[in-house]
Amino acid sequence: MTWLAAWLVAVGVADLVRVGARPGAVVRAVAAGAAVLAVVVLLTGLTAPVDLVVLAASVLPLALWVRWSTQSGATGTGHWPALTSLAAGAVALVALGGWASTAGGLLGRWLAWADLPFVGAQPSPAHVLLVVGLLLVNLATANLVVRLVLVAVGAMRPVREHGGADGAGPQPSDQLRGGRLLGPMERVLILGLGLAGQITAAGLVIAAKGLIRFPELQAKRDDRSSIDGVGIDAVTEYFLVGSFVSWLVALASLALTH
Repeated sequence: MTWLAAWLVAVGVADLVRVGARPGAVVRAVAAGAAVLAVVVLLTGLTAPVDLVVLAASVLPLALWVRWSTQSGATGTGHWPALTSLAAGAVALVALGGWASTAGGLLGRWLAWADLPFVGAQPSPAHVLLVVGLLLVNLATANLVVRLVLVAVGAMRPVREHGGADGAGPQPSDQLRGGRLLGPMERVLILGLGLAGQITAAGLVIAAKGLIRFPELQAKRDDRSSIDGVGIDAVTEYFLVGSFVSWLVALASLALTH
């Protein structure tokens, strides 16, 4: 998982850099991801020829993910290629991971010296790097994955498709505010509880979200069948699809750490 761990760190940083979709964000995000990947390579001592070749090649799926996911958010096209490039990059790195060198280098020596909590007496640099990468992915990348799936199934419209160049207009997400912030917090909490061995508590977090949102949805359904031009069924679909995709990302991340 060493190569996957390094790549996930790069993907997570790239997606954090482009939050807000400012002009030139795609180029900056890819450059930031490639730079972080190079730093990780140096810090972990992954400098064998096979490591350098594979990780250099992994910049391509990263760039495709950034490019197509940005395009999908603006135009509604490219969501499946974006998701495919992200999945293909991860699967390829896992499949080829047997050739990866053992992570160590400066990071390994620092972890052994620092005696950090929660990492054990003999910390594995690859595992620590994987956890860091998954945390970064669950912050920004997972939000993008959720949005792409919502656009792909029609539960959410692209930013510019429904309101012209300025993106104004009703969206199901407008009726359930806080999702972009609560989603990352929820996923990180699930991942943290799972890593601590508190699987039951992680399940309670999932159940709590449904219990909290259900009265809000029910109250709006009772008031009127349409909310600011958006049908209650569309809002419910947005909540259910988005929540399940978000939970699946968190649970898949937790599975990768074991």
